[in-house]
Amino acid sequence: MTAVVALGGNALMRPGERGTAAEQRANLREAAEALRPLLGDGELVITHGNGPQVGNELLRHERAADEVPPLPLYLAVAQTQAEIGALIESELEPVAGRAVACLLTHVVVDEGDPAFDEPTKPVGPFYDEAKARDLERERGWQVVHDAGRGWRRVVPSPLPLEVVELGAIRALLAAGTIVVACGGGGIPATRRGAHLAGLDAVIDKDRASSLLARDLGADRLVILTEVDAVSRDFGGAKQEELRKLSVDEAEALVPELAAGSMRPKVEASVEFVRSTGHEALITSPAALGEALEGRAGTRIG
Repeated sequence: MTAVVALGGNALMRPGERGTAAEQRANLREAAEALRPLLGDGELVITHGNGPQVGNELLRHERAADEVPPLPLYLAVAQTQAEIGALIESELEPVAGRAVACLLTHVVVDEGDPAFDEPTKPVGPFYDEAKARDLERERGWQVVHDAGRGWRRVVPSPLPLEVVELGAIRALLAAGTIVVACGGGGIPATRRGAHLAGLDAVIDKDRASSLLARDLGADRLVILTEVDAVSRDFGGAKQEELRKLSVDEAEALVPELAAGSMRPKVEASVEFVRSTGHEALITSPAALGEALEGRAGTRIG
């Protein structure tokens, strides 16, 4: 069996934490234990988010800008892929009892994607309006007022089209290695002649995980998040956990879901199920064991 498992942000950082290496390692130690039911002899790819980590990296760039030149966003994605991949390797390999390898992964997007005309994804530190406007003029950024906390850069979030290192991922899986790939949705890139060119964008990691799972012909897509299952009327008086959804039911539910949290997870699951005919599972790390036995989580398929 081939499985792709997407780790949510809570596998790395919890509310109230600063995101130190020690905190992330402790959280990943728990996540690695939760993954035991999937750590048998089958082929396994781990993907992950990187939102807080890439935000911290961009803040470091800004604070050190007088000493060293800031790097573009796509390289900050690459840096955090390596950072998080190293932590996952160190915590997962002792539990899995076999090799774990982090592969820096580029994901091709279309420069003509409408997302480039309307950037919506906030990244990096907050600024006062004067500083934000200066950066807008100097660097060509687009900035918006965000959540009453100040001004922030927004970048495109285009659809993923191709996992560049797919062949290398397949080779590692065939050798019995657990692969950490598509971190943070992948390094956004486009092809220009014989070269890959990085783009300042953020790819949704659940959509990238779904693309990778489809390209691998995976038997299972597992999306791990903060809650045990998808709920209708989440946070409302009529909140109801949904244990099983057909692909049509899941697609019909999408408009009711929060755009920045559960919606892309369900959309990514629908894409996977429609393409492969296999099931997708959305649950939390703590509930994964029960979810695999059908007693928790949300199955789509």
